Amino acid sequence: MSALAQEKVWLDKNVYSDAERNYYESLSKMDSVAVLAGVPNTELNSKINSLEKENSDLKKAMDDLRNLVISLQTRVDLLEKSGSKVEPSKPAPAKPAPAAAAQDSDDGVDLFGSDDEEESAEAARIREERLAAYNAKKSKKPVLIAKSNIILDVKPWDDETDMAAMEQAVRAISTDGLLWGAAKLVPLAYGIHKLQISCVVEDEKVSVDWLTEEIEKIEDYVQSIDIAAFNKV
Repeated sequence: MSALAQEKVWLDKNVYSDAERNYYESLSKMDSVAVLAGVPNTELNSKINSLEKENSDLKKAMDDLRNLVISLQTRVDLLEKSGSKVEPSKPAPAKPAPAAAAQDSDDGVDLFGSDDEEESAEAARIREERLAAYNAKKSKKPVLIAKSNIILDVKPWDDETDMAAMEQAVRAISTDGLLWGAAKLVPLAYGIHKLQISCVVEDEKVSVDWLTEEIEKIEDYVQSIDIAAFNKV
């Protein structure tokens, strides 16, 4: 290839490449401008919409306030018109003279006084009868007696203590409101047994302190006494 042909090829390659590059860059810039011009600004539109809504709400509030003022004004006008047509009040009738009032009271007869007294007496009688019936009914109800169930551990002096005689001596303690229950022997140690016995006592009649003191008085058999259980019945 001649030098002239090579130079033409080089010019075509480089010159057309630059022109093509410039052409595409121009198209890219035009696309960017078109995008910027065509796409809405979201934040700006949001603010515009918010302002339009606030303006609409404010306008509605103003309309409501205007209607309220008009309604109040109408009511005030009606009240003023109706007040101007009210007739003046009539004077109160004069009170009768003291002498006339006294005469009227003397002439009057209490026709219902006796009836009121009879009704009061009848009401009092009915009330007394009802109270008597209520008290009688209340007195027939059984009175709830507070009781306690106690389990006692009675300990002997040694293994030679007659446990049968001990139980018999304990059960010999008797008073109003005391009821002895079941009993058994419970092993302690070294062949020694304790007497475990139950009883039911009426709280108002028998105290636990009194009962334990009475059992401790059986000195021939009893070394000590403990309360194993105490329950309200």
